[in-house]
Amino acid sequence: MSSSLDAPLGAPRTNRRSALVVLSAAMLMTVLDGSIVTVALPAIQRDLGFSPAGLSWTVNAYLIAFGGLLLLAGRLGDLVGRKALFLVGNAVFTVASLLAGAATTPGLLVAARFLQGVGSAMASAVVLGILVTLFTDPAERAGAIGVFSFTGAAGASVGQVLGGVLTDALSWHWIFLVNLPIGLATVLVAIRVLPADRGAGLAAGADVLGAALVTGGLMLGIYTVVQVEEHGWASARTLVLGAVSVASLVAFTVRQARARTPLMPLRILRSRNVVGANLAQVLTLSAMFAFQVLVALFMQRVLAYGALATGLAMLPAAVVIGGVSLFASARLNTRFGERAVLLVGLALLAAAMVELSTVPVDADYATDLLPVMLLVTGAGLVLPALASLGMSDAKPDEAGLVSGLFNTTQQVGMAVGVAVLSTVAAERTRRELAAGATEPVALTAGYHVAFALSATLLVAAFVVALTVPRKRATT
Repeated sequence: MSSSLDAPLGAPRTNRRSALVVLSAAMLMTVLDGSIVTVALPAIQRDLGFSPAGLSWTVNAYLIAFGGLLLLAGRLGDLVGRKALFLVGNAVFTVASLLAGAATTPGLLVAARFLQGVGSAMASAVVLGILVTLFTDPAERAGAIGVFSFTGAAGASVGQVLGGVLTDALSWHWIFLVNLPIGLATVLVAIRVLPADRGAGLAAGADVLGAALVTGGLMLGIYTVVQVEEHGWASARTLVLGAVSVASLVAFTVRQARARTPLMPLRILRSRNVVGANLAQVLTLSAMFAFQVLVALFMQRVLAYGALATGLAMLPAAVVIGGVSLFASARLNTRFGERAVLLVGLALLAAAMVELSTVPVDADYATDLLPVMLLVTGAGLVLPALASLGMSDAKPDEAGLVSGLFNTTQQVGMAVGVAVLSTVAAERTRRELAAGATEPVALTAGYHVAFALSATLLVAAFVVALTVPRKRATT
């Protein structure tokens, strides 16, 4: 019997294109929110009186809610309807953005950021699931994923520039209020252009215990990771919380193997494409924290760039990543297969990290940093290829779950990258300072170690990508 989830497959081409615009706008809003906040943190701290430790919760509260709920939200989309969850998620995110922009105390801002994470998880978890059910032709799907990836790449860099402009010209409140027109337009247009789907019904995956285990395990795991820099990897707190998180996720897996109506049917893990893409994504995004954050810190703390100058200096990377994602990735994936494109992209990213691991303390932008900005073209190849592989074996009634899993490993990779690379860099910097090095030299040495570790992670992702089945090229 045909499921109602199959209905979108016959959507008219014009509606599908409009739907792609809406899905990309939602992605843009989420990515903007992730990058725009970091630039405004000093202004937020001054205005609201955050303590140094408390300030990190303007980021952590969002990450914990977002990363912890993605898998559950993806499955709920399959059960109650992906369009409905997308609309509710965007509405929640928009209201939370208003609350964040109007916050007058640290507690209110942190609470609003947590609510933003909830709404963002609901909307983001089902986006790829909607996309792959709308675009079933391989070439069209590759093109749609390329556009979607372009939006993500553009949003990350635009957020850094926009955050500096809004904070300097207006106030930090506007980094959240800018979401309001995007969110309202997205909801209103999505109501009209996204195809309706009823979902399989909650009874098809009504595993309350499984939902509690996976959500609690993921939230606790991300909380533990983001606190590592403060408490250390070997502290009792980190070890105990990490063990509880792992135990919860193991219990969830055992539960899914035995439950009559599992929240996450384990058969989706039999796909080498799905498993390989998700594992490669964790490694890649862990490594890319070095480029997304540590390069910006190097520019500001060592080279004394301002916030706006840093955003502009990173702009060439956004242009090349976005251009490759939008204009080349779909054709290359279709012609040579996602695995081949993924391997080339990972090689380029590894080369960029190797180059950064030798950048001098008095680096010249044109000769030392601009070549790196061009080498990260590899991200424009890697991100669409990973998304295509990660969703390639998704069945229509499980597309939301597979999308949620893919987004979850994305957040896990980013959280691990933040914890591992920032800790490694900070430890090397402390040792250099203790040995009598100047602060710029010590910071640069710390960043060098982190960049070298990032290159190693990308080599590991390359090895994982080799295990993905080869796709026969089409002519």
